[in-house]
Amino acid sequence: MFALEQARIFEATWFAAARTADMPTAGAFRTVQVGRENVLLVRDRRGKLGAFLNVCRHRGARLCTEPAGTVRNAVRCPYHAWTYGLDGKLIAAPNLDAMADVDRTEYGMRRVHLREWLGTAWVCLAPEPPSFEQTVMGSVADRLGGESVIDDWRVDELLLGRRIVYDVKANWKLIVENFMECYHCATIHPELTEVLPEFADGYAAQYYVGHGAEFGEDVQGFTLDGSASFPRLNTVDESHDRRYYAITVNPQVFINLVPDHVIFHRMYPMAADRTIVECDWLYAPEVVAGGADVSNSVELFHRVNQQDFDACERCQLSMTSRMYADGGVLVPSEHHISAFHEWVATQLAG
Repeated sequence: MFALEQARIFEATWFAAARTADMPTAGAFRTVQVGRENVLLVRDRRGKLGAFLNVCRHRGARLCTEPAGTVRNAVRCPYHAWTYGLDGKLIAAPNLDAMADVDRTEYGMRRVHLREWLGTAWVCLAPEPPSFEQTVMGSVADRLGGESVIDDWRVDELLLGRRIVYDVKANWKLIVENFMECYHCATIHPELTEVLPEFADGYAAQYYVGHGAEFGEDVQGFTLDGSASFPRLNTVDESHDRRYYAITVNPQVFINLVPDHVIFHRMYPMAADRTIVECDWLYAPEVVAGGADVSNSVELFHRVNQQDFDACERCQLSMTSRMYADGGVLVPSEHHISAFHEWVATQLAG
């Protein structure tokens, strides 16, 4: 089933590969596992970001083996020294001048579809990708109740305040289901329900279109102890003040919006029972540039993540149990998760 998911979900839909700011200069690269393929993201000398299969066209050797780094002016295969420009074109190889039938463009690195949105590089390995506007942007618009609502946060202009990478011993679908519901919030998230009291009732923010969970009466900021954090982002409307919005973008993105920062999760499913989750806390440029201490706001959702992933790992232990063969029970406050189940089934059906 995981192999089928790799082929028909992760390799067929838009996949959030990395934050574009991770490749700030010419030659800066990141490598990312997308389904069964490894993708190389690299910025060229004109400042343009490109996405390619991280495979040498000659004999299939992996070009870049590190998860991130910088190359000078080209990507060179360590096996036979086939060398590619940062734009993907084949520029050098032993005896290349003597091989007239080798077209340098045709035998360049294999490019994959790339879109940049919300400061994120989204890639799609499908020959004909689905509509980015209808799937990725549409998911955000459907959740927030409008296409332009997310624009208030100017996510692409925010800077990275903290990144934490989690190695979760659980299937990616368990993590998605967990993020979508709040039936568990009163049970395992005492800090979160102190800040967002309505979550104690079991209804997640994603249950209602356009709804943002309101901060508690005495809560000043989205922080571990509810104390004031940073000023509201100057582009965020007052109607979003003291509110929290959660968004799921299938198949592997969670976005959390609060007045003064954004929390952006990218999941990388590695095996049927293992998922890497990269979580970014993003703040206004002046907050990061000024060296402000973001620990109090980071710690709140870091604890939420730890609590959630522990629960997912506990569920993973029972995924082969005959008791769970029919997939458990969805109580009324979880019924919106059925839409995710239907989406997965539709993708797997091809």
